[in-house]
Formats: sequence, C-alpha cells, structure tokens
Amino acid sequence: MEASNKSQVMLRAFSSRNFRLYYTGQAISLIGTSMTQVATSWLVYRLTDSAWLLGLVGFASQIPTLLLIPLGGIVADRWNRHQILLVAQILGMLQSLALTWLALRGTINIEYIAILGVLQGTINAFDIPTRQAFLPETVGKENLGNAFALYSSLVSVTSMLGPAMPAAASYAGLLIMAIGSGLCFLIDSISYIAVIIVLLAIRLTSRKGIITKRKPLEELKTSFKYSTYGSYEVHPKS
Repeated sequence: MEASNKSQVMLRAFSSRNFRLYYTGQAISLIGTSMTQVATSWLVYRLTDSAWLLGLVGFASQIPTLLLIPLGGIVADRWNRHQILLVAQILGMLQSLALTWLALRGTINIEYIAILGVLQGTINAFDIPTRQAFLPETVGKENLGNAFALYSSLVSVTSMLGPAMPAAASYAGLLIMAIGSGLCFLIDSISYIAVIIVLLAIRLTSRKGIITKRKPLEELKTSFKYSTYGSYEVHPKS
C-alpha cells in the first residue's frame, strides 16, 4: 500500500491530460531524434570515411543552436508557445523528409547533410527553450515540480538510450544495416506526424501575452550577463 502511494506521488503530474499528451509526444520526438543522429553519423562516415568531416558536420548542426538559443528563449517568452512548437515540428518534419528523399534517391552528399544539419540546428534553437517553457502550461501549479522532474528524467533516459548506450547504438546500427539510413530518416519523419497530432490534441486555456517594456536586445544582453557573471551582477539592489 505504501509503495502504491509513493508511485502515485511520483507520477501525480500524469493526472493532467495535457501533460500525458505532451510527455508522450516528447518521448516519440526524442527517440526519433536519437535514431536520426545515429543514422546521420553513420551516413557521413560511410560517404567520407573521415572522422574529421564527421566532427565538422556535427559541429555545423550544433553551432546555430548555440548562437541562436538566447533569441529562441525571447521568442518563447513573447509569443504563443503552443504555436511555436507546432511550427518547429512541421519544419523539423520537412527537414527530415528532405534527408529521406535525398538518401532514398542516392543523391545525398556531405554538403546536403551539412546544410540540412544547420537548418535543424536553427530549428532546435527555437524548439528547445520553447519545450521547456511550455511545460508549465500542461499541468497545474501543484504538480509543476513533479512535471519538471519527470520531463528531465525523460530527456536523460532518451539521451542515454541514443548513441551513447551500446545496446541502443547496436539496435540503431542493426536497423540501419537492415533497412538503410534513408528509411531510418523516414521513420523519424513519421514520428514528427505523431508529435504534431499530440500537440493538436492538447487543449489549453487562453494564454495572456507577456507584457514587457524591455527590448529584445536588452533581454539578450541581460541573458548573456546572467550566464557569464551570475544573477547577483545583473539585478540591482532594491
């Protein structure tokens, strides 16, 4: 009985329909992302046989996220997060479909992969902060801490079950060998459809826009100072 009560406490955020839907969508999305990362790395190395180019393509896909994620956070604070996520998933699906089409036609090359990687990195710069900022809108305040804990656990588990875990990497490698990287990209594209359906199924109350007198450039400067020096340097004493 005590174990059952503990489980209910640990999973109480799932009592919210919106959170259950969002959690399911994120699980599908993150698994598809892990599969694409493995398939892309395998494809780059097969095309080039170069560890240096493999690292370069990986860097090209990450640098837009690193540079633009502060702007993505500002956008998430000022606009409808639900709509931002829908747009990001649609764009991500189109990017994945482009990879699928090029791979299945046999016309894919390192340049196309790098360009599409930069595009995905740009999408992620707006998608990642919006995912986190949207979470409180799916659950009541009383279960918010539990929702963040469950979501953080999901991100950690799916990250470990991606390329880092030997079992998952072996599974992805066997899948690539069996059906090819192009069909792996197609599976990822289909996973986006599931995520979009989940997002459309979420029902939210009207969200008031955030009223702020600060300009986006000022917020970017404040964010940079906060991340560099800490909050005590940013906020003046009252």
